[in-house]
Amino acid sequence: QVQVEESGGGSVQAGGSLRLSCARASLVANSMAWFRQAPGKDREGVARIDGDDASWYADSVKGRFTISKDSTENILYLRMDSLKPEDTGMYYCGLSALWKVPTGGDWSQYFSFWGQGTQVTVSS
Repeated sequence: QVQVEESGGGSVQAGGSLRLSCARASLVANSMAWFRQAPGKDREGVARIDGDDASWYADSVKGRFTISKDSTENILYLRMDSLKPEDTGMYYCGLSALWKVPTGGDWSQYFSFWGQGTQVTVSS
C-alpha cells in the first residue's frame, strides 16, 4: 500500500509554474514540508507548514513558492511560480508528528519520507 504519493512534477521553461501534490494515506502528520534534492547535492528543505498553519520558506523560494494543505483530503500542495533552472530536482514531501517544528538548527531531522518523489526540471 502506497503511504505517500507525490505528483505534479514535470519539465517547464524558466518562468513557468507547477503545482505539486502530496497525498498521504493513514499516516499521521501534524507538520508537513517539501524538500528537494538536486543531482550531486544534499536534500534541502524548501517549504514547511506546521500544525498551527505557520509556514516557512527557504530564502531561495520566498515570494515564488506557496505551501498549502487540504486537511480534509490529507493533501499537501506546493505552488511554484517563476521557476528557475536552479529549482530543478526531485521533490519529496516530509511528514512530522510535531505540531510545532523547532526553527533552529537542522529541522529536517524531525521529518520522515515515504514517497518516491516527483521530478521537476526547469530549462533556461
